[in-house]
Amino acid sequence: MIIKNVRLINPADGRDEICRIDIENGLIKEIVGQASQGGSAEKKQSDEDSFGIGSAGEDGTQEILDANGCIAAPGLVDVHAHFRDPGFTYKEDIESGSLAAAKGGYTSVILMANTKPVVDQEETLSYIQEKAGKAPIHVHTCACVTKGMKGRELVDMDRLYKRGAVGFTDDGLPLLEADVVRKAMEQAARLDVPISFHEEDPSLITNNGINRGKVSEQLGIGGAPREAEITMIERDLALALETGAAIDIQHISTKEGVELVRQARKKSDRIHAEATPHHFSLTEEAVLEHGKLAKMNPPLRTESDRQAIIEGLKDGTIDLIATDHAPHSAEEKAKPLTEAPSGIIGLETALPLAVTNLVHAGHLTMMELIERMSYAPAKLYHLDAGSIEVGKLADIVIFHEQEKGQAGPFLSKSQNSPFAGQTLDGVVEYTICGGEIVYSRK
Repeated sequence: MIIKNVRLINPADGRDEICRIDIENGLIKEIVGQASQGGSAEKKQSDEDSFGIGSAGEDGTQEILDANGCIAAPGLVDVHAHFRDPGFTYKEDIESGSLAAAKGGYTSVILMANTKPVVDQEETLSYIQEKAGKAPIHVHTCACVTKGMKGRELVDMDRLYKRGAVGFTDDGLPLLEADVVRKAMEQAARLDVPISFHEEDPSLITNNGINRGKVSEQLGIGGAPREAEITMIERDLALALETGAAIDIQHISTKEGVELVRQARKKSDRIHAEATPHHFSLTEEAVLEHGKLAKMNPPLRTESDRQAIIEGLKDGTIDLIATDHAPHSAEEKAKPLTEAPSGIIGLETALPLAVTNLVHAGHLTMMELIERMSYAPAKLYHLDAGSIEVGKLADIVIFHEQEKGQAGPFLSKSQNSPFAGQTLDGVVEYTICGGEIVYSRK
């Protein structure tokens, strides 16, 4: 395969130029730049007559993709997704989740362990790995931190890591016992494997999924106060600095949490944090418009929190953008607000939301965006991904930055998104994984 006339953006080496990318046997064979023609890649792209991608054709044994006007970036890497398999496959399974990921430009996805049964033993891990081996993209999974996700007894981290778990998390539930967290971090540090934390203290929450503030008061529900997140982030950052573990503060939602991470990262480069597209795109006001489709843990908060998350992304305090793809059935989301499950799907809208609300809003450059959505996530999890380089797997997303597209209908089994029907900037044209086209808009 040859991809020609494409603007390559590769954070691993800072490359940004119009290129031809040659792919052979699933690997990048050659990258030929055209910078000698003069002008920056951005200027050359803006001078093109058309932003339409050329149709794929055959040139002998070579497939040609004329990506004139498009960006080629390393396939996106999501460190936080739920495919609900095993146990809840009516919501999503590994096959449908992988198709949704490919449509969103993702070539690598890391699954959370709160399945049924949870991933606390080899049998469940092996089941996921076997199904993942048939997926069109690279599907990895974390294992639980504690047995049964009960927060008391650690899993056999050594054994699960050796069997292929790429990280550890009890995401969906917080770890309440500090001694358990310390022991888990010590083992994770010894294994040099990331450990991720869902930071919400349930003892402070009356009704989860909605911020405790003016909207919860208007709706007459208790809500989740910001302190529920802040106190746990503070504890876990202190333990991480003590143990030297590489940690990921998941789906950060408060300005205070961002600042705590900012200060901790000054002391250790093993502190990481992720922001979701819904937390940098929406506020608690969305609950009034979208109801249960805007309910998630942790909840959407205030405009000052949203701006703090964006500022954290800008200065590198938050180095990961993750979807927290959380599919639920229409029947489940139809329940009353205090009973409906929290979470929204996100794999198919993450890139357009980021292009629209971060790049085109002037907060991040495209290079910075791709770094947070591909290179940095891959680096944290020690994945052979996140870069377009000669000799590496050809995992590539090709997308129009300027073209507008409508969110949905979705390839996910579930459709629970407040963004459905919205017009957003940035349209994925092709997703290539291991040199094979796994998604094409045409």
